[in-house]
Amino acid sequence: MGLLLLQPPLSPHLRHPLLFSPSYPPIPNSSTSIPTSPTLSLKPFLPSFSQSHLLIFSHTTPRAVPVHSRSDNSTPSHSIFDSIRRHPLFLLHCATFAFFLAASRACACAPPRIPTAPLPSISEAVATEEIEDEELKTAFEKWKSKSYALTVPLTIVALQGSIPPAWIKEFTQVQGKRLKLNIGYRANLDSIFSELTSASDKGRVQPKSSMAADIVSIGDSWLSHAVAKGLIEPIKNAQEQDWFRNLSQKWKVYLCRNSKGELDPNGEIYAAPYRWGTMVIAYKKSKFKKHNLKPIEDWNDLWRPDLCGKIAMVDSPREIIGATLKYLGGSYNTTDIKSQVTGGREAVLKSLTLFQRQVRLFDNVHYLKSFATGDVWVAVGWSGDVIPAAKRMSDVTVIVPKSGTSLWADIWAIPYTTKCTTDKIGGRVRGPSPLIHQWMDFCVQAARDIPFRELVVPGSSPLCLEQSIHTEAAHNEKDRGKPKLDTNLVDGMPPREILERCEFLEPLSDEAMEDYRWLLSNVQKPHFGSFRTTTFDQLLNKFKANFSS
Repeated sequence: MGLLLLQPPLSPHLRHPLLFSPSYPPIPNSSTSIPTSPTLSLKPFLPSFSQSHLLIFSHTTPRAVPVHSRSDNSTPSHSIFDSIRRHPLFLLHCATFAFFLAASRACACAPPRIPTAPLPSISEAVATEEIEDEELKTAFEKWKSKSYALTVPLTIVALQGSIPPAWIKEFTQVQGKRLKLNIGYRANLDSIFSELTSASDKGRVQPKSSMAADIVSIGDSWLSHAVAKGLIEPIKNAQEQDWFRNLSQKWKVYLCRNSKGELDPNGEIYAAPYRWGTMVIAYKKSKFKKHNLKPIEDWNDLWRPDLCGKIAMVDSPREIIGATLKYLGGSYNTTDIKSQVTGGREAVLKSLTLFQRQVRLFDNVHYLKSFATGDVWVAVGWSGDVIPAAKRMSDVTVIVPKSGTSLWADIWAIPYTTKCTTDKIGGRVRGPSPLIHQWMDFCVQAARDIPFRELVVPGSSPLCLEQSIHTEAAHNEKDRGKPKLDTNLVDGMPPREILERCEFLEPLSDEAMEDYRWLLSNVQKPHFGSFRTTTFDQLLNKFKANFSS
């Protein structure tokens, strides 16, 4: 390693360094040649340093080495400490040299610099940003395609008077303020079915049509025709929903249909019930008491001669022929009259002819008006229609025939809107509202039975079809201080022994359809009123329109 000599301090009166350079003047009393020994070359300039303590520095550690004296005469030597005192700038130069030496060592011992990744070019950055934008766009489109509860309105078209008003308020409170519940009402189920049929045939859907709703009310007797004509669609994942699991087996069997609308255990679920009732008979007690007539208890009482022309009934072919079959000891769902009814077709035709002489009016709208005005003394109709009218009268008795009767149900179904091409019905074009299952589940909860038990709305909860969901104490508390309807119905339902003999109207088989056509075509026309003759002809035409393929 080479030796570095500490530069001598500057004299106060000099402005040039003591180390000579080619431009410096010659040093006095010395040879003209530059000595090769760096130590001897500085000796003439260091008269104040002791010859035995000249400081020599290497690049590592400063140390003092002895310098031999020359033979010639020189100035007396002094102590190094005296020299430092006499030349304080020398100490400053030593400290400065030590500082730079330490700094050089620190730089030499520093770790190597960690290489960094090169920055991407502008084109690469733009390409990366475009990829990220595309991913965000794809994720956003996927999010938009999903259905989230409470993000779209729930539109319902219901039969007027079939939904308790408290249901609307309670459901809105449960779902929150973001829910936009739109409910439209129709006067009868025929109107809803007609709107569905018209939209399906034309392939166009108007915003206010029943086909544009998320859910619609239909009668259970219309279910098979709505399925067969493609007016409603299956309820997806119905078996996994709480409302379906809570139904009795009787409901599950009745609601499971194939694409033709027939009962099929391997079929799909097309509807959800929300209330049910029975066919009932109402009669005026004052009229019966005045004319000493026996109370009506069963179907056979309607064939009594003293009631001829005093009866009004709904104009449903299934109900009229079904009542005749019950009178003969048969079933509403008789599949083959020839083999299952004593006397076959002829016996049923004879009884049907007698019955239509007994009935003054077959009509779905005006039969209760005739009953209220006293034109007829007996009304035969659905409990959902008869009970509200009977409550407005003071002398009416309502009974369920003791041999059993037909059951009806109002059910929710989803219109088959997605097969129609339209952009005028908002989110419904992409499928029904995500709230449909929440609404269906709400309608079959046990708490929803309270308006039925209090007769605010006629009917019963689907949960009550085969089991009771309320106690006798609650039943007694409900009746306190309220006028009691004279009826054998208990909380809007038939007694259990009668309910076991009641039945839903199942789809007719091909043989049964042919029997119904034959009966309505061959029934004798009455000779005592063109009004009733015309009505019965219309009944036949209606049957042909609704039940023919």
